[in-house]
Amino acid sequence: MSKFIHIDQSISHPGVERIENAASFLKTRALRFNGSRALAAMLVTAIVAAILVVANQLIETITDGHLFAAWIGLWAIGFAAMALLLDPVFAGVAALRKAWGLWRAERRLAAQDEKMWDLALRDARVMADIQAAASLSR
Repeated sequence: MSKFIHIDQSISHPGVERIENAASFLKTRALRFNGSRALAAMLVTAIVAAILVVANQLIETITDGHLFAAWIGLWAIGFAAMALLLDPVFAGVAALRKAWGLWRAERRLAAQDEKMWDLALRDARVMADIQAAASLSR
């Protein structure tokens, strides 16, 4: 008499699959993270906080009869400031971030050129290569 045994074993562990999925999720989130957007949000928050402090100083001089209306006005000013300042601050931070990256790239290239020139001053073969390249470009 023959018997057939079928063992259906999973080739992967469910716990390991969950950890791999979580790691890939965190990796994609980290790649999509935009630091300039967070910086812009912090700048908008700081500006609105400063506006609200000034408005609060103005409200303190108002008599108690109109305090509720003043607080409504204060929060209207705060939300309007956030709505109006968000896009310009995002654009400004993105422009600053781009300019910073370009400046860093230029500084890195200048440092590499300086190192190459120092090497050329010490090594005649490198200086000859530079002179040959300069004569070809004319």
